[in-house]
Amino acid sequence: MKLDRLISLLVVLLRRERAQARELAEMFEVSVRTIYRDIEAINLAGIPIVTYQGKGGGIGIAEGFRLDRSVLTADDMALLAALLKGMSAAYPGPRHEVLLEKIKNTLPEAQLELLNRRMKQLVVDLSPWGGQERQKEKITLLRQAIEAAQEIEFAYTDADGVRTDRRVEPYTLVRKGQAWYLYAWCLLRRDFRFFKLARMKDLKVTETVFARKDIDPEQLPLENEWYKEENLVELELVFIPELTELAEDWFGQAASRFDDGRTLVKISLPESNWLYGFILSFGTGVEVAGPPRIRAQVARTAAEIVRMYSTET
Repeated sequence: MKLDRLISLLVVLLRRERAQARELAEMFEVSVRTIYRDIEAINLAGIPIVTYQGKGGGIGIAEGFRLDRSVLTADDMALLAALLKGMSAAYPGPRHEVLLEKIKNTLPEAQLELLNRRMKQLVVDLSPWGGQERQKEKITLLRQAIEAAQEIEFAYTDADGVRTDRRVEPYTLVRKGQAWYLYAWCLLRRDFRFFKLARMKDLKVTETVFARKDIDPEQLPLENEWYKEENLVELELVFIPELTELAEDWFGQAASRFDDGRTLVKISLPESNWLYGFILSFGTGVEVAGPPRIRAQVARTAAEIVRMYSTET
């Protein structure tokens, strides 16, 4: 939510002459260090922020400076607006729309008309195809638990299909790639963990309030443990000509074409049950050329599927 916070911080500083760093940190529920990093980012964007020392000091926009169209162009504003609208589609709540209206209210009529035209040229939608209402309900519940610092309980199924009952202290909602995750202190593992929202079932907010640990949202370990080098396997996949476009769409530069129209993909992916299911999702359109153990495992899994569907019910 850094973009949201930066713009909200700028709005606060535009309305107030000065504000204390600790006050801003409490307002946005981040550390003082994060506020100073945000101030540096705003400075780099061309808006001079000054720290005043002594009695009555604090953080404020440099005297005599005015935020005008030379700082944020119509293209800048249109991009911010598109991102805010896209976030509101996946992250329920009125704040994004309110923030968008605040941005529009700072613009003269001529620039507002230009903004509206630019917004029609770019659409960002982070919500999934279908089934989004259940996800929105889950996000709303988690937001409430995070804001109130209340522990939550849920059943969790990991990538290998292992189900465990978890009780956690929720800290941060994270959008990574095409999925939402919860970053939380797990009371079972006694450590911080990422939990994929799609794998969380029977979610309940408890009455237990916890004391938040001092974490910096900008320092979250967003590289999945799954993708550590020791978990990866070097794959060679050969796709039939009919799936060439699909292979290039999925794997990009990792895909190269043979003279006969087939496509070779060389890529490193984490070895797990997910991998076998992913390969099998392409049906007979792909063949595992290597390594041999992955080829053999996919063959065994496919044979189990054939055996299951060959049995009369």
